Amino acid sequence: MEPHKIVSHDDWIAARKAYLVEEKAFSRARDALARRRRELPWERVEKRYVFDGPTGKETLADLFSGKSQLIVYHFMLGPGWEAGCPSCSYLADHFDGAVAHLTQRDVSFVVVSRAPLAEIEKFKTRMGWRFKWASSFGSDFNCDYQVSVSPQEKTSGKVLYNYEIIEDFPSEERPGASVFYKNEAGEVFHTYSTYGRGLDILIGAYNFLDLAPKGRDEDGLAWSMAWVRHHDRYDDAAVDTKATYQEPKSASCCD
Repeated sequence: MEPHKIVSHDDWIAARKAYLVEEKAFSRARDALARRRRELPWERVEKRYVFDGPTGKETLADLFSGKSQLIVYHFMLGPGWEAGCPSCSYLADHFDGAVAHLTQRDVSFVVVSRAPLAEIEKFKTRMGWRFKWASSFGSDFNCDYQVSVSPQEKTSGKVLYNYEIIEDFPSEERPGASVFYKNEAGEVFHTYSTYGRGLDILIGAYNFLDLAPKGRDEDGLAWSMAWVRHHDRYDDAAVDTKATYQEPKSASCCD
């Protein structure tokens, strides 16, 4: 870390107040962006998706659990993987604390992966998580929402992710979050999906790091999250600065 400028208390206060003006402007801009997100048009979900949940088969409408709003986190855990994606696990470490509060605001939260339920439950138990986690195995759900490679993408080598075509994506599974609304007639609408850096807002630990002098300290890494491990796998080993993303285990997709 480079030596930092040291000033008097009065100069520190002056600099902090000047920066506060920028912080407040950012907060107002973020509020405006969130408002525009809520004003986006919706699309009706016509397809009937069925998931394998902890209590049996459930449709997408069932996942609302009596609420009118549903947030789905698309967790990268493909069939046959030995473990879930470390980066998705980093996000998932934040979920349990939020669920009770979301419920109070008419929001159901469910994690969905393409791995069979037995494989999901095994990894979930290892990690000590409590949030609801369902399997979309055998369904088009992941492919339709851009988070698993489709047969067409596998053939072409080009994938649709974050609303653009990407070549040579490093995994057959991809992270994302999708939001749905169900009206009193039981109709389900897709209101929003986000991917990539759009998921940053869900990572509380990153917000803490952004407050610290070194920030996220990822500038020297070939892949920014190369330092991230499953929370039960951290040790004192040095981070490989040249490491790129490696899928936990290759798996066939969307059979």
